[in-house]
Amino acid sequence: MKILVVGGAGYIGSVCAELLLDEGHTVSIFDNLSEGHRAAIDLRAQFVEGDLQSQQSIEQALAKQKPEAVMHFAASALVGESMRNPSKYFRNNIASGLNLLDAMVSVGVTKIVFSSTCAIFGPQERVPIDETMPTRPINPYGESKLAFEKILRWYDEIHGLKYTSLRYFNAAGASEKFGEDHRVETHLIPNVLKVALGEKPAVEIFGTDYETPDGTCVRDYIHIIDLARAHIFALDAAKSDFYNLGTGGGASVREVIDACRKVSGRKIDIVEKPRRLGDPPRLIASSEKIKRELGWKPEFQSLDVIIESAWKWHQKFPRGYGD
Repeated sequence: MKILVVGGAGYIGSVCAELLLDEGHTVSIFDNLSEGHRAAIDLRAQFVEGDLQSQQSIEQALAKQKPEAVMHFAASALVGESMRNPSKYFRNNIASGLNLLDAMVSVGVTKIVFSSTCAIFGPQERVPIDETMPTRPINPYGESKLAFEKILRWYDEIHGLKYTSLRYFNAAGASEKFGEDHRVETHLIPNVLKVALGEKPAVEIFGTDYETPDGTCVRDYIHIIDLARAHIFALDAAKSDFYNLGTGGGASVREVIDACRKVSGRKIDIVEKPRRLGDPPRLIASSEKIKRELGWKPEFQSLDVIIESAWKWHQKFPRGYGD
């Protein structure tokens, strides 16, 4: 297929583009490089620099590339920042997303795979979290993604725009080529590995008094390659739908730090800090629906294996992409 990867210079988009190309798809990447990196763009893909804030920009790209489907990764994605600057999140994640959908309708592209998030759920009474459970986000980031999911449903009903929305839990790890390098890094594993590399003095633990076995937040970590494969499976989905995407396992912040110590063989100091606003204590996915309906299953269940792939990449690129 011909695929336009919107946000394909970012962490998840770059690995998805790589796997699409490996499988013989024709890939174009649309990105404004505000968060992504030019060095994260696979050389086999065609790159279009543009911004979703301009409907004309994305409409021109769609008209020229004529893709059969769009993968949409472009978003603001920092929970803490969304609590300080909700306007940025509603503008980038909803208004700019609408520009993409309207451009797709105008040009006649009828399939989208959307990068959603477990943040749409908020705290739940039980885990693992499945697709039937209530959506009650506790931060503007999750609220913006949930709003866009609702918009997708109406664009399907009114315009026939078919969608698959993948609600990620915690993406982690790296391929051999591409890894995680955010300009503002809030994700746990790269921040822990930066301490192992000597790039940071200590890793911060935000909250040690949660109702979890060791008092720190528990998250479901999914290997970036498993995540990318799910997007490729989604291209063949027969109907529009939403799917949770994780491994069904959970690791606490302290367990992740211990695993990074084990994999790296390095000393990793910690600093305990108060809780951050908007952090639920436990987020663990049930991915039974996507396994059953699309045939996807994760290959990398081990936290150590996920961290090993990230450690190899960060050792190779200790300062990320360097831009």
